[in-house]
Amino acid sequence: MNEFDYHRATSLDEARRLGAAEGAALLAGGQTLLRDLKHRRRAPASLVKISGVLPREIDLREGGITIGAGATHAEVAVSEVVRNRLPALAGLAGHIGDPAVRHRATLGGAVVAHEVAGDYPSACLALGATVHMTGRDLAAAEFFTGPGRTALEPGEIVTAVTFPVPTKAAYVKFLNPAARYPMAGVFVALAADGRPRLAVAAVRADGAFRWLEAEAALATFVGDALREVHMPLDGLAVDLFADATYRGRLAEVLARRAVFLANSAAPGVAVFSHGSSLIGVER
Repeated sequence: MNEFDYHRATSLDEARRLGAAEGAALLAGGQTLLRDLKHRRRAPASLVKISGVLPREIDLREGGITIGAGATHAEVAVSEVVRNRLPALAGLAGHIGDPAVRHRATLGGAVVAHEVAGDYPSACLALGATVHMTGRDLAAAEFFTGPGRTALEPGEIVTAVTFPVPTKAAYVKFLNPAARYPMAGVFVALAADGRPRLAVAAVRADGAFRWLEAEAALATFVGDALREVHMPLDGLAVDLFADATYRGRLAEVLARRAVFLANSAAPGVAVFSHGSSLIGVER
């Protein structure tokens, strides 16, 4: 690990000033950043600890749930507001990594990291979330600009994310047998205005995306409406465990499962892996 200066910010203003310095990196839960430092994927000149200045509140405001960027995945998973009004998001947070990760990693960190196999970006896109930053707000579709990239400018900090509460929603993912990240994940939602939205994670090499062809087929919001919709193979991620054809087919199956789950009496999250059936459904 390279040498670097370490700062512990005592306010958002101080965090912005320190974070704007050349070569600075912001540290919240550290689950992505510290991993990258260990593998020498990043070599920042300074680390700015910001977990103490990030908001962690979770509130219901005008039809949407606003979650502070400092809230951990474990806090989102057990929040009464999230579990009661948006159980799919609570279940998503409760199935990220393991308990050690969930009690350290933050919502803000997951959104900023924008990993190809991350869970939160697909939820942000499917729910039409708004990302709040110091100084401006952006729709999730504008915030995510590519794998590992966002619209954040030097010194900008994500402070919260607002998720509109849908009429129905569910998230289904299939785990990579080695890393336990999603090999494919689908978040589907029926918005309050009656429009379906469906976003896919870990399938395309450029990150999470809305599957517009699937959305167009969901006029009746039933899983069978997607049986003739097929995932284009161009640009799909390929690795040791799945070629493009397999990953595309997996996304198609998970999309139908997600719609079925969203329409069920206990909508939430379903997690699958090789050689197993349903691992868990949360409400």
